[in-house]
Amino acid sequence: MRIMKNLGKDKLAIKSLFVIVVIIIVGLFAPLFAPHDPNEVNMSLRYASSSWEHLLGNDHLGRCILSRIIYGIRPSVLLVLVALFISVLFGAVLGFLAGYFRGKADALIMRICDIMLSFPGYVMILAIVGIWGVGLKNILIAFILVKWAWFARVIRTSVMQYSELEYVKFSKAAGISDLKIIYKHLVPVTFSDIAVISSSSIGSMILQISGFSFLGLGIQAPNAEWGMMLNEAREVMFSRPELMLAPGLAIIIVVSAFNFLSDALQIALDPKLFTSKGKPHGKLAITKSNLQEKEVAN
Repeated sequence: MRIMKNLGKDKLAIKSLFVIVVIIIVGLFAPLFAPHDPNEVNMSLRYASSSWEHLLGNDHLGRCILSRIIYGIRPSVLLVLVALFISVLFGAVLGFLAGYFRGKADALIMRICDIMLSFPGYVMILAIVGIWGVGLKNILIAFILVKWAWFARVIRTSVMQYSELEYVKFSKAAGISDLKIIYKHLVPVTFSDIAVISSSSIGSMILQISGFSFLGLGIQAPNAEWGMMLNEAREVMFSRPELMLAPGLAIIIVVSAFNFLSDALQIALDPKLFTSKGKPHGKLAITKSNLQEKEVAN
C-alpha cells in the first residue's frame, strides 16, 4: 500500500504504468485488437499509405503495419518479461543461498558468477546463438543463461547486508529454521532491491532483443517483431521513412515507460532518496548510474 501511495504522487510514473499495462493487455489479447492478420500478404496494397482500413499503412508485402505492431508486442515485450522473470528467479535463489549460508556455497556460486561475468554479455549471447542457431527461443535462453549471474551477485550483496540485522541474528539464535527466516525476514526487505534491478534491466533487454532481431538473429519471418520490422523497412528508409517510424516509436515508448517507472519505483521503495523539495537525492543518481554501468558491462 505504501508503495502504491508513493507511486501515486508521481504523475509520470502513473502515466508510464498505464502505458505498460495497456501494452501488456493489447499484447496478450492481440487477436482482439489487431484489425487484420499480421502475416496476410496482399501485393496490391504494397507500400500503401495509411487509410481507415489500414491506419498505419502497409509494408513491402502489403501486410497491415498496425496489426504487425500489435502482434510484435508478444516477442518484443511479453516474452522478454518472461525471460527476465526466470533470470531474476534463478539469480535470486542462488543469491539467497550464497548471501545467507555463505561458506562453501557462497564460494562455489560466486566463482561460477565470476566465470560468467568475465565474458561480455553480447559475446556470450552471440556464441550461444552461433552454437544453437538463430531464433527467438535461443535468444531468450541465451538471455537467461547470461543475465542470472549478474542478478545473483547483486542480490547476494543485498542479502548479506540484511542478514546482519539484529532481528535476523535473534531469529537464528532462537532456533527458527533457515527457510522460515529467509521467507519471513529476508525476502520482504530485499524485495525493493530485486524490484529495482529488475525494472532497470527490462528496458535494456527490450533494446537487445530488438537489436538481435534487426540483425536477423532473433525471430524469423513471417512472424512480427519490432526489430525485424525496422530491418524490413531499412531498404526504403529514405523513400518511405514512415515505415520505420511505427516500430521505432513503439520501442522508444515502451523502453521510456519502463525506465521512468524504474526511477519512480526506486524512489517509492526508498522515500529517503527524495529531498524535501521533491528533487531526487544524489543517491538515486549514483545508484541508477551504477546499475546502468553494470548492465552495460553485461
